[in-house]
Amino acid sequence: MTKLLQWLFGVSLLGALWALVTFDLLDLSLPQTYREVAWPMPFYLLVSFGCYSLATVGYRVATFNDCEEAANELQEQIKEAKGDLRRKGLKI
Repeated sequence: MTKLLQWLFGVSLLGALWALVTFDLLDLSLPQTYREVAWPMPFYLLVSFGCYSLATVGYRVATFNDCEEAANELQEQIKEAKGDLRRKGLKI
């Protein structure tokens, strides 16, 4: 099972449970407060997921490792490319 199918299955399952509680499709006789809490739950989950995603991206950016060796190699390649272009008559 691919990751996409796993996510779709999980979201479908949560959506079905939400619909059962919100619209009382099985006549469970749940208190009105349960329905009042369940109604905005998708919005709360979406906002929570957005906050988690933002925090994860921020953390990964803050702890990104510097690659000094790769930076030096790239600078050398740039110098070589400039030299090659100068030899071919391009003025930089």
